[in-house]
Amino acid sequence: MPNPTVITLQVCFLGALGIFAVGASVKAVAAARRAATDPPPVPAGRVAIWPYVKIDLLWMGFIFLTFYSVSIGSASMAATKAEMPITANGLLQTIAFQALLAGMTAVVMGWRVRPVAWLGLRWPGWRRVLLIAPAGVAAMWLLSGVLAVTGYMKWMEDTLGVEPVQDSVKLLQNNHDPRTLGLMAVAAMLAAPLCEEIVFRGYLYSAAKKFAGPWVAGACSALVFAAAHNSLAPLLPLFSFGCLLVLAYELTGSLWAPVAMHFCLNAATVVVETLIRV
Repeated sequence: MPNPTVITLQVCFLGALGIFAVGASVKAVAAARRAATDPPPVPAGRVAIWPYVKIDLLWMGFIFLTFYSVSIGSASMAATKAEMPITANGLLQTIAFQALLAGMTAVVMGWRVRPVAWLGLRWPGWRRVLLIAPAGVAAMWLLSGVLAVTGYMKWMEDTLGVEPVQDSVKLLQNNHDPRTLGLMAVAAMLAAPLCEEIVFRGYLYSAAKKFAGPWVAGACSALVFAAAHNSLAPLLPLFSFGCLLVLAYELTGSLWAPVAMHFCLNAATVVVETLIRV
């Protein structure tokens, strides 16, 4: 029987690629028609697209293929084994992978624009994170509640045979090794918010916005972000969270906003699961 997780993740990745290709083609044709008489349109939102050039399509493709290969490979391996528990070594590898990809992306951009300007790190309204981050957490908890009440997770479990609890959450619930739990906290509260936001919002979304516009870029980057987590059950919540992070980035023009929101959601999950264990 085909593995529904592998199939769904493939559909998500290839769907994101197809949406981007169509959106970029439509935008290119429209730009060519306007070029003769009209001035270039002002891009929506506060995320700048001027640093990106056509060569960025190559690095976007590398990021896409990297996450596609890792996600599909992990899902396929999980289908052949009864259980693949998260280990301390596995967490160290995950942290190293995230840091390496974020660092390489920073190098790709570093030769043409300073990180402060690229990611909007000099943000006068940084105090707004005290409102933005909790609001994001509340929105995601509300969505989780709605999905639970409507029977979404139960449907996923009964119909597709998918484990409704994400592996990282299951580790926080059941693992008793202090080293593994500590590394899980580091991965969730530091590595993921920083590295994933640099890659997905700071680069992938912004570069895609250059070629396909903000709406297509937001949907595609959120879809890849969700599929890159290698799990079917949280796919819809993660896609919604990816869209929310893009919105926070566009409204503020600073990566600090999605980083703070991402940190708060992951930290809240770690704290809640830890308190439940006590």
